[in-house]
Amino acid sequence: MSHHSPGYSIVVRMRYPDAPRFLGRITSIIGEANGLIGAVDVVDASEKTIVRDITISATNIEHGEQIVEAIRAVKEIEIIHVSDRVFLMHLGGKLEVNSRVPIKNRDDLSMAYTPGVARICTAIFEDPDSAFALTIRRNTVAVVTDGSAVLGLGNIGPSAALPVMEGKAALFKEFGGVDAFPICLDTQDVDEIVNIVKALAPTFGGINLEDISAPRCTEIERRLVEELDIPVFHDDQHGTAIVVLAALTNSLKLVGKSIASIRIVVNGAGAAGAAIARLLMASGATDVVVCDRIGAIHPDRDDLNSEKMWLAEHTNPQSLRGELSTVIDHADVFVGVSARDTLKVHDVKRMAKDAIVFALANPDPEILPEDAGEYVRVMATGRSDYPNQINNVLCFPGLFRGLLNVRARIITESMKLAAAKAIAEIISDNELHAEYVIPSVFDRRVCAAVADAVSHNAIESGLARKESIPGAGA
Repeated sequence: MSHHSPGYSIVVRMRYPDAPRFLGRITSIIGEANGLIGAVDVVDASEKTIVRDITISATNIEHGEQIVEAIRAVKEIEIIHVSDRVFLMHLGGKLEVNSRVPIKNRDDLSMAYTPGVARICTAIFEDPDSAFALTIRRNTVAVVTDGSAVLGLGNIGPSAALPVMEGKAALFKEFGGVDAFPICLDTQDVDEIVNIVKALAPTFGGINLEDISAPRCTEIERRLVEELDIPVFHDDQHGTAIVVLAALTNSLKLVGKSIASIRIVVNGAGAAGAAIARLLMASGATDVVVCDRIGAIHPDRDDLNSEKMWLAEHTNPQSLRGELSTVIDHADVFVGVSARDTLKVHDVKRMAKDAIVFALANPDPEILPEDAGEYVRVMATGRSDYPNQINNVLCFPGLFRGLLNVRARIITESMKLAAAKAIAEIISDNELHAEYVIPSVFDRRVCAAVADAVSHNAIESGLARKESIPGAGA
């Protein structure tokens, strides 16, 4: 089933006779074409005609075009213009830079720039750590990509990736109050990316790697973590893993199972799948099976890269063999970070009682909730038009907010576990429900809870430069 989405929303400006029941005729045409009407606005009117903008949500681009053609088929209607609301939102980009200080007179100029700024430069030269207090480094994260693995679009390059990175930066600001800036690199060479990010690092308090293909993303992150003294985080891996763990924690509470007693099948052995498996095991999971396109990963396979070899050595304790449809038998949990339609209804039927299915492929999940239906106790996807959206927005703004608050040096597994626990605990036992195991991305409690958990963990671990948390009596 296709769903209407604001992502495929159009505004049709049309002129038609200002006669009784004509608007009703138009709305009927749109409804018969399966369009979903939003706003209806009058733009202009004369004695005999009226011009209106009608906002319509479609299910995809082609559906929007079909709706327009259905309207155009009425000879009394003149279609003046059709606007794509998504493109309108992106005109000029989604970000801008604003000054935090006024520069209205000579005094302001003398303090913000020369000669006063020289004193600040000298102070930082003498104490480099003071840059975190005296510059944007205190609250700024670089969102870095090479455009090699963008959303469901693949290797589209740095320029085409920029709108996604802008969106990421906007989410950082909206949900975490973190200033983030997109850095889209015109290279996919690991050494070059590492060297460029290292050279840029003095401007930023943290690095968020984004949409870099596996296995290069793992190597880039590992080297940057080793060589920089600010936190480096590949959100596609660890952000996904954190939110999955939070949702699974509440799902297991709902079905009365413990993470140590269940079998989990992760479908997709790329960066996200590997990170999910690692974090689930760090949280106590003992039976995790990871599948790639060929099937279950096990030590006897001779086609494994270094990341998959680690998975072969640390997962699949029963040494299961075969495709997903084989190893899913009696599994308690399915986590999909793979491709559409890879989990079938007959697979779900063979899972354990009170099965939990997280089908996270976007935009089309491994199985649709309506197909999984009665065979699943808890269902989650990566989409906003179904309950239980597994969305990284629940993690990265609060995570970096907490890291920046205490000027943490690195991100640890313990911090990730603390973040997942904080997200899960937003939902009380009384609120917990099969369609509410993970908070809404618009629940403003989430960021503060994650930030607080991460800050305290960094302080307790001795990884914070600053041992007081803003708003906590500091």
